[in-house]
Amino acid sequence: MPHASEAELGYTPLDGGWGWVVVFGAFISIGFSYSFSKALTVFFNDIQEEFHVSYSDIAWVASIMLATMYAGGPVSSILVNRFGSRPVTILGGLMCGLSMVAASFGNSIIHLYVCIGVIGGLGLSFNLNASLTIISKYFLVRRPLANGLAMTGSPVFLCFLAPLNQYLLYNFGWRGSFLILGALLLNCCVAGSLMKPIVQATSTSKDTSKKDPEGQASNTKLKAKCMNSVKCVDFSLFRDRGFIIYLIGNIMFFFGAYAPIVFLSAYAVSKDVDEFSAASLLSIMGFVDMFIRPGTGLVANTKWIRPRIQYFLSFAMVFNGVCHLLCPLTNGYASLVVYAAFFGIGFGMVFALIFECLMDLMGPQKFPRAVGFVTILECCPMLLGPPTAGALVDIFDDYSYLFIMCGAVILTGGLFLFVMNAYNYHMVNKERSAKNQELQREDLQERPPELAREEPASEQTEPGTGDETFVVLLMMCICQCPRRPFLSTRVTISGVPPFIPHEALESELRGLGEIASPFRKRSSGLQ
Repeated sequence: MPHASEAELGYTPLDGGWGWVVVFGAFISIGFSYSFSKALTVFFNDIQEEFHVSYSDIAWVASIMLATMYAGGPVSSILVNRFGSRPVTILGGLMCGLSMVAASFGNSIIHLYVCIGVIGGLGLSFNLNASLTIISKYFLVRRPLANGLAMTGSPVFLCFLAPLNQYLLYNFGWRGSFLILGALLLNCCVAGSLMKPIVQATSTSKDTSKKDPEGQASNTKLKAKCMNSVKCVDFSLFRDRGFIIYLIGNIMFFFGAYAPIVFLSAYAVSKDVDEFSAASLLSIMGFVDMFIRPGTGLVANTKWIRPRIQYFLSFAMVFNGVCHLLCPLTNGYASLVVYAAFFGIGFGMVFALIFECLMDLMGPQKFPRAVGFVTILECCPMLLGPPTAGALVDIFDDYSYLFIMCGAVILTGGLFLFVMNAYNYHMVNKERSAKNQELQREDLQERPPELAREEPASEQTEPGTGDETFVVLLMMCICQCPRRPFLSTRVTISGVPPFIPHEALESELRGLGEIASPFRKRSSGLQ
């Protein structure tokens, strides 16, 4: 997205100073938001055994949490606009901490759905959106760097949360671990307290507030908010062919993206891998992801890849799908480590490109509305993907079918994007060419009559259709005739004679005979 100017913001961003402290707070909040649902899968086996539920039932915990985190974006945005990032982040941290504490006393899987999935997911949504918003207020020139540092929290937190959860599970059980994690999540409140709001009071705003009545000012703000809300709901996006193609491929990816993460530890345990080593696979994935995301951004910014970034996203999705399809071939910890590393590569590539590709398709003006629609629509495949994969494990009692299904769906989505993007680019070029031709025709029709009458004479190229062409070709014939050498000396270098009387031309035409017969009729018009 293009940076807003200082005039549009109404103040000058710090681009440093306390802003780096805010980035550190956002690093903590975003780290918990993106990694917590993945690291929580370490406890699923023990919870499943205690509550005697199926793999599909336990997968709903992570699915509801992820879907609520993404679907809560509009609610979080409203609260941030009304109260600011600091109180919303503190509220999100309190909700996350209390949800885990309440979940530790649960006696049914439904209790976990409500506490962890709904309340915890909504708290993570508050943390995520408030953190991203406050960074955009503190930074302008250095905003990409600030966002990149804050987003690094996701793989960093996943690296240490997965083994930490396994350690807590081994020593305190899942209920005691949830209590400790609830206390740990309260650090989001500390992170939120670092997000000091920016005071935007200026003399102009003070004078305006004095002149306008309080009721009129509040009504103006309410109308502005209503107009912004209406603008955000832009269903014209669905008439854009590129957006529809992107959306279909995106939905297919998210349907199969998170199920392998949810069941990776359990799959490793089924392959006779100890629990600590199984949990370390998520850390390996997060560690690789940490370096792949910025590396992919650098590669995507090169002059060779940038114009073809949509195909780069297709390649990343195909790479992901192939990794999952090959996962059932693993038969030990070493091969699972290789799978986790390649999984981290593919996962990091997709998430480094997915919003950049949307920006490339929609442009800076439509991007905010497009990303809102995409985020909301991603909730459905996120919600249904892991439970569907868990149902396959329940039916076949084998994790292989889970990875095959996810790999096939993601691979199909990647190939779909590749083929349809090629078609879209072809149609865009064809439509642009047709539009240019239409504009040229309209331009010719709108020209003044004087230019329209003069243009044909200037574009004539055939012999005998213009006076200048006639004179030049006539003199060429005269110069080539051996009986009239004296006239050849009067032809200039440019091929145009200086001046020839009308009578001389008529006599020369009669002397040339058949050579000049095409020009004899035309010569009567030369004066």
